[in-house]
Amino acid sequence: MAVRAAVLPAIGAPLEITGVDLPDPGPGQVRVRLAAAGVCHSDLSLTNGTMRVPVPAVLGHEGAGTVVAVGEGVTRVAPGAPVVLNWAPSCGTCHACTLGEVWLCANALAGAAGVYARTVDGTELHPGLNVAAFAEETVVPASCVLPLPDGIPLTDAALLGCAVLTGYGAVHNSARVRAGETVAVFGAGGVGLATLQAARIAGAARVIAVDVSPGKEELARAAGATDYVLASENTAREIRALTAKQGVDVSIECVGRAVTIRAAWDSTRRGGRTTVVGIGGKDQQVAFNALEIFHWGRTLSGCVYGDCDPARDLPLLAEHVREGRLDLSALVTERIGLEDIPAAFDNMLAGKGGRALVVF
Repeated sequence: MAVRAAVLPAIGAPLEITGVDLPDPGPGQVRVRLAAAGVCHSDLSLTNGTMRVPVPAVLGHEGAGTVVAVGEGVTRVAPGAPVVLNWAPSCGTCHACTLGEVWLCANALAGAAGVYARTVDGTELHPGLNVAAFAEETVVPASCVLPLPDGIPLTDAALLGCAVLTGYGAVHNSARVRAGETVAVFGAGGVGLATLQAARIAGAARVIAVDVSPGKEELARAAGATDYVLASENTAREIRALTAKQGVDVSIECVGRAVTIRAAWDSTRRGGRTTVVGIGGKDQQVAFNALEIFHWGRTLSGCVYGDCDPARDLPLLAEHVREGRLDLSALVTERIGLEDIPAAFDNMLAGKGGRALVVF
């Protein structure tokens, strides 16, 4: 059966909306009809080569939909079940998994190298980051689907697959923000807005959003920011002025650029924590001198997928949604069609915030 999909034919090439022939699900596989897929900056990083992906490929890794068929041996879901796609399933056996650090699984992206479908003219296609969510339907391993908890709209649930898990996990799992602490969030895109909401949920006393665009202030404040700072060479100084000249307890960088990582570090108080969520290129070099590392006593840490175990954390996020503490729809700035993804990429490059949601 042919479905429409957004295919990346080569690194640096524009996406092509074309027909894809999907096979029936084989043993251990699940076929999902997508309800929605979020357009994440990681997808843009795959198109330009910042992150590696075998091509040609169908991108899209943040999605939710309904199971339409299952292969032999699949028991965790059945046809008709609403699911969230998990683009980084853990293998359970590598060193990281045995330590309980499933977000660092060495084999999480092994499936991206395989061939999961073909174009209608027979060209083999890879599944992007495992799940190929920029398509009307996809076929994935059963480990790549998580049952959607009750009470969550299926289209909005797509955001739980990446942006919300990442932002929530950055606050609660990586930075471990405590009630009463001060937090600065650098970048008010989809992940940044989720991070702002998570900081509010954690009980942060002051939540400072930082971005280059004045147009994102309303979104940031709606997500939980108490203050908004326009990014400049004076960012750290402005944040210190808002925190009795101390700096924030926690800075979370959601951009992936050397200048914002450095600004996040400089905005953190002595003994505070700086967490880097943004994915930057190899050309983004950040410099520190040995004396400042000793003197400031700060902790600088990376954060992969929010340091989350999706199977553990998804029900917790769903509870926050049901209780009104987490607003998924507030993260969505536009709902688009499959053919509008290239324009959504352009908006990201232009610094426009929020999350574009492809609705099928």
